Amino acid sequence: MNHTTGLVRPARPEDLPRLTELIHEHVAYERAAPRPAGLGDRLGPRLFAEDARVWVLLAETPDGTVAGYAACSEEFAFWDARPYLHMDCLYLAEDARGHGLGAALMAGVAELARDRGLEHVEWQTPDWNEGAIRFYDRLGATARPKRRYAWPVGPAGRVDGRKTLG
Repeated sequence: MNHTTGLVRPARPEDLPRLTELIHEHVAYERAAPRPAGLGDRLGPRLFAEDARVWVLLAETPDGTVAGYAACSEEFAFWDARPYLHMDCLYLAEDARGHGLGAALMAGVAELARDRGLEHVEWQTPDWNEGAIRFYDRLGATARPKRRYAWPVGPAGRVDGRKTLG
């Protein structure tokens, strides 16, 4: 997709080093724990396999600099009995914000959903990220209040945490 602000395109294997840099920036921006070493080595096979179930769109500035990404996968809405596109991450480098690349990425995400025959996209953003919330509200997206949980279960046969099952 061409946009006056830049280009949105699928990620390619040669983009992995820059994508990994952007992921680390995103992790720091969201105040999350740093990711373990080898992120690119784990991510590459998932993104670029023939049967990949994760798609990444990159946003380039007019000079060709990769300045952001959106990572998506297909999920299933049990209550609706329909698949949808889940946008796990959308991130733009700080100096790339406010120039239309976010809207271009979202247009690319919508196109990806339509190309896959999916009728809607879902995502989340931290409740403190007011800039992102304003951006998504301007798009016409609606928020659904829920709390997101993460539960580390460890290797098969073991449950980490305070309670064990069974």
